[in-house]
Amino acid sequence: MIENSFAISATFIVYLVLMLGIGVYAYKRTASSEDYFLGGRSLGPWPAAISAGASDMSGWLLLGLPGYAYAAGIESLWLAAGLLAGTYLNWLLCAKRLRTFSIEVDNALTLPEFLSRRFDDKSKALQTISAFFILLFFLFYTSSGLVAGGKLFEAVFGLDYSTAVIIGTVCVVSYTLFGGFLAVSWTDLVQGLLMAAALMIVPIAIMEGSFSDVSLALEAKNPELLTLWNDAKGEPLSAIAIISLVAWGLGYFGQPHILARFKATRSNKDITTARRIAVCWSAVSMAGAVMIGLVGILYVDTHLGGELADGETIFMILVNAAFHPIIAGILLAAILAAVMSTADSQLLVSSSALAEDFYKQVFRPEASTSEVVMVGRVAVIGISIMALMLAMNPDSSVLGLVSYAWAGFGAAFGPALLLSLFWKDMNRNGALAGVLVGGITVVVWKQLTGGIFDIYEIVPGFILAGVSIILVSKLTGGASERVMTTYDDYEQSLKTLP
Repeated sequence: MIENSFAISATFIVYLVLMLGIGVYAYKRTASSEDYFLGGRSLGPWPAAISAGASDMSGWLLLGLPGYAYAAGIESLWLAAGLLAGTYLNWLLCAKRLRTFSIEVDNALTLPEFLSRRFDDKSKALQTISAFFILLFFLFYTSSGLVAGGKLFEAVFGLDYSTAVIIGTVCVVSYTLFGGFLAVSWTDLVQGLLMAAALMIVPIAIMEGSFSDVSLALEAKNPELLTLWNDAKGEPLSAIAIISLVAWGLGYFGQPHILARFKATRSNKDITTARRIAVCWSAVSMAGAVMIGLVGILYVDTHLGGELADGETIFMILVNAAFHPIIAGILLAAILAAVMSTADSQLLVSSSALAEDFYKQVFRPEASTSEVVMVGRVAVIGISIMALMLAMNPDSSVLGLVSYAWAGFGAAFGPALLLSLFWKDMNRNGALAGVLVGGITVVVWKQLTGGIFDIYEIVPGFILAGVSIILVSKLTGGASERVMTTYDDYEQSLKTLP
C-alpha cells in the first residue's frame, strides 16, 4: 500500500467528482443515438486528437509500457516507434476519408454499419459478423483497463485486488452510462493532458542529474539495457522479435474506438490540425513512459535492493517516492485517467455494436433512437460485468491483454477499412472474407508457439486478411456498378464536404 493514502484518497475523490460532473453535463446534451455514439459529430481538433490518443493508450501507457521498458531497456523503443508511426499514418490515411465516407453512406455511426452500407450488403452478414468480433476483442481490451485500475486501487488504498477491480469498474461505468460519447471525449481531453503531464514530470523529478548521467549509470549496471539490437540478457534480437514490436503500429487501422474519433470530428479542415496534435501528444507520452522504466531500473536497484515483484507498478512507486501526497494523488490520478479514458470508449463502442448492429438490425429494425440509446446503456452494464469477470485474475498482465485485443482489431478491420477507403473494386464478399480471415487468424495463431509462430499475431492476420480481400473480390466479380458509382461520389465529396 502506498504511504500517506489519506491525502491521495482525497485527491482521487475530487478527481472522480469532476469526471462525473462532466458526465452529467454531457447527459443533458445527449438526445439521439448520433449524440450518444458520436457526440453529434461536433468534436474540435483538440478533443478529437487527445481523445483518440487517450482512448488508444489506456492504462498500458502508464503501467504496461514503463513495465516493459523496466524489464527490457531501450529495446522498448521499437514498440514506441511502431506505435508512433501507426498513429501518424492512421490520421493521414484514414481520418478524412472515413469521416467523409461515413457521412455519405447515410450517416453510418458504427464501423460495422459503415462497412455494410459501403458495400450495399442487404444480408447484414458483414455488419453482424463485424459486431461479433468487436464484442469478442473488446472484452479482453476492456478487462486490461480494469486490471490496471485494480492494481492502482490496490496500491493506493491497500484494498483486496478483487474489491479494487470492482470499484474501478463502477467509476468507469458511471459516467459512460450517462454521458455517452460527449462525456467520454471531454473527459478524455482532460485525462489525456493529465497523462502527458505526469509522464513528463515523473522521470524529470526522479533523475538526480541529466539523462547522460542516467545513461552512464545504466551502462555500468547492464550495458545491454542501452542497445536496440540485443535484449537485456545480451542475446541478439531476432528479426521476428523486431518485426513483432514494430508491427504494433498496424493495429491502429482497425481500432473502432480510435476510428470513432475520426467520424466524430467537426470538419475535414480540423483533421489536419488534430493529426499534428495527436502525433505530438503520442511522441511526448511514449518518450516519458520509456524514461520512467529506465529511471525506475536505477531507483529500484538503489532504494529497493533491486527487487520488484511487478514491473508494471514502477510508475506508482516512483510517484510515491518523489512527490508530496497531494501532488502524488494528482499524478496517480493520471493512471485512473488512462484506465477510464480507454475503458469508457471501449464500453461505448461495444454497446453501439450491440444496440445499433445487433438489436436494431436483427431484432428491432423499427426501434426509435431513444430505444436504441437505452439498449446501449444497458449494454454498457452487461459488457462491463463480463469484462470484470475476465479481470478478476490478479496475475493478469495489462500489456498481455492489450496485445491480444490490439492484434484482433488490427487484423480483422485494418485491411478491410484501408481497402474500403482506397480500392474502388473491393466488394462485400471481399470485405467479409477479410474480417473473418483476419479475426480467426489472430485467435488461432495466438495458440501456437515456436519458430514463425512466435511472431506477433497481428502480422499474419493483417497479411492474410489483405490477401483474402483482394482475391475474393476479384474472384467474385469485383464491385457492382452501383457500388463503384457510389465510390466515385465519395471521392467527389472529399473535395466539397466541409
